[in-house]
Amino acid sequence: MAQAATIGVVTQGTVHSRTWLAVASLWWRELVRFYRQRSRVAGVILSPLVFWLVIGSGFGTSFRSGPSAGGQHYLEYFYPGALIMIVLFTSIFTMMSVIEDRKEGFLLSVLVAPISRSAIVLAKVLGGTTLSAIQGLIFLIFAPAVGVRFGLAQFGLIVLITFLVSFCLTALGFAVAWQMDSAQGFHAVVNLFLIPLWLLSGALFPIAGASGWIRILMRVNPLTYGVEALRGALFPGLASASFPVGSSILVLAVFSAAVFAVAFLLANRRSTKPAA
Repeated sequence: MAQAATIGVVTQGTVHSRTWLAVASLWWRELVRFYRQRSRVAGVILSPLVFWLVIGSGFGTSFRSGPSAGGQHYLEYFYPGALIMIVLFTSIFTMMSVIEDRKEGFLLSVLVAPISRSAIVLAKVLGGTTLSAIQGLIFLIFAPAVGVRFGLAQFGLIVLITFLVSFCLTALGFAVAWQMDSAQGFHAVVNLFLIPLWLLSGALFPIAGASGWIRILMRVNPLTYGVEALRGALFPGLASASFPVGSSILVLAVFSAAVFAVAFLLANRRSTKPAA
């Protein structure tokens, strides 16, 4: 009896070790694969930078229209939204690898390997989250241009918010990509759903200045809380954030857990689709 229990413990430990090794390997593959595609890396950073500079400079001081803007120049107001745009674009690009892996047969080889599908979900989402968060945090080098100076504690809060936004967007991208057979279909969903999710997040205009039905959509949009939390962390001395940072982080954490659970359930649903 004791010998059987010992064998069971050893076997269970081996399974756990194999699972975490698979997660680490797939996670590292996501990072290496993304950074080998230099054009994607450049596009993820430069596109939001151009948006930020052109749109921010275009609106300029005309955005100073009351307390909802916090007396900010539009370059300052739009800065958190541009950072979130980088996170969104990176999440989209990385989760396209799910479709590419399916077409290349790599996903099938992983699915038949002696590891759980949960390891695939965790590795893919963590890989995309890591890339998204790193790309977003790189954008902080432009923070001094909008007058942002932060200490270690404030930087830690910004990292936490960026990580949560990256995690929920990557998990959402995984859930969408897992159901897709083509990159064209994935892009169609992105253009129809994920981009409007960003547009209605308070990245471009404040909630207080929106019309009634738009304001309702913005308040139920979980990405709004990511943008507002980041805005509150970057500009703690201004009344430009519509929600408290703590409440926004809580909403983000709950949404991240819910989306990851959906991605987990979709991946563990028995289907021949991923193997096609």
